[in-house]
Amino acid sequence: MPASFCLFRQLLLRLLIWTLACSLTVSCWPARSLKVQRNVSSETARRIPSWVRDGVIYEIFPRAFSQRGDLSGITSRLDDLKNLGVTILWLMPIHPIGQAKKKGSIGSPYAVRDYYGVNPDYGTKADLRRLITEAHRRGLRVIIDIVANHTAWDSVMMKSPEFYARDERGRVVSPHDWTDVAKLNYDNPKLREYMMHRRGYWLREFDLDGFRCDVAGEVPTSFWERARMKLEKIKPDLLMLAEADKPELLVNAFDLDYAWKFHSALTEVIFGQKPAGVLREIWQQELKEFPKGALHMRFSDNHDERRAIARFGERGALAASALVFMFDGVPLMYNGMEAGDTTESGAPALFERLPIFWEIAERRPEFLRFYKQAIALRRAHRALIEGDTFWLRNSDESRIVTFARRSATEEILVAINLSNRPFTGDVEAANGARFSDITPKVYSSSDKERSTNDSASASLVLEAWGFRILRRAL
Repeated sequence: MPASFCLFRQLLLRLLIWTLACSLTVSCWPARSLKVQRNVSSETARRIPSWVRDGVIYEIFPRAFSQRGDLSGITSRLDDLKNLGVTILWLMPIHPIGQAKKKGSIGSPYAVRDYYGVNPDYGTKADLRRLITEAHRRGLRVIIDIVANHTAWDSVMMKSPEFYARDERGRVVSPHDWTDVAKLNYDNPKLREYMMHRRGYWLREFDLDGFRCDVAGEVPTSFWERARMKLEKIKPDLLMLAEADKPELLVNAFDLDYAWKFHSALTEVIFGQKPAGVLREIWQQELKEFPKGALHMRFSDNHDERRAIARFGERGALAASALVFMFDGVPLMYNGMEAGDTTESGAPALFERLPIFWEIAERRPEFLRFYKQAIALRRAHRALIEGDTFWLRNSDESRIVTFARRSATEEILVAINLSNRPFTGDVEAANGARFSDITPKVYSSSDKERSTNDSASASLVLEAWGFRILRRAL
């Protein structure tokens, strides 16, 4: 038998053995190439501090919040924020902005040059301490934005080139198409220690109440879980909010995440692209995928989106907010919503100086009325904060959302018209139940005190984009 044939037979035999071995294992590829999805649906979400669960988050873009565009401009308005009723102030990144490869004339606040510094355009560290101290005096909590996935190209961290992710040619890379930032490499243990230490610095030195963590889903969960343990030694009841929709993050690392899918579905419903019933489907999907007891931050507007008032119109924006504030989870307001402001903040506006036009509130007084009443209503009724959620049938589920929030002592029935056509129809209600109307009086000329009493269903009339909130004691 020729030697070449024997060699070929040996190679063929080895290939068959290797193939058989692979079939008996999960995979023959190196572990790092596997992307195993962690199923946490049978686990329990971490216990959330009561001040977080009961809170209303208010996002502030310091550059845009005031004409001054600095931290002192926020401090001077703390009484207004307190009177609005919000309880948690989230400051978008307050660090110096990188200039290398920047976008726009100013650059993105998420292209951080120095994690230990304060943007000189915003003021000094003393200004930040004063803001936090004055907020605490008013019973307000303060969290800051932490950018852990990437840095500016001229970051001080570039002195440690091993901190950065690289391509096959050894070049530092950007995440996605974000060309103004450089991606960090969490395979490096020294980078992890550096990033953990800087979070502890801000907690220890400034008495902050927590962090909103940018692009949290693209940073390893193991890093966040270890960081949480270390940070809790400094402040046991801190808030960690993940910009992510990743169930495993809510087991040990984060208190809240973004309800992105719910937000996207809400937009599609209001645009008439999907029936209102899709919101119930998304909510049920959340229950199946996330750990038990998980809470999500609900929103209709933030700095990454086109303003809700621009997308949905004035009445549509208020209808969307009515859902956000009456539903489960923790609601978010983005600065300027209470004035009906339309000034954009997302890219490319994110890279420029575009202050909120607060004076527009004169033309839209119903916005401030709505948000003050909606926040007060939420904080006055435990069913809206921690009650169970039950979806209710109605006679037009393509446009109308109806659900109940129920605690041991009360039930709140919510009906919202997510369309530009009026609704007259029936909503499922408990037998013999009598509800009183507690709907915020937004348009005072048409708002009327009403109650309903039906044996099996409640007949409701809703204007285009209208909503009703009804209560009964249990």
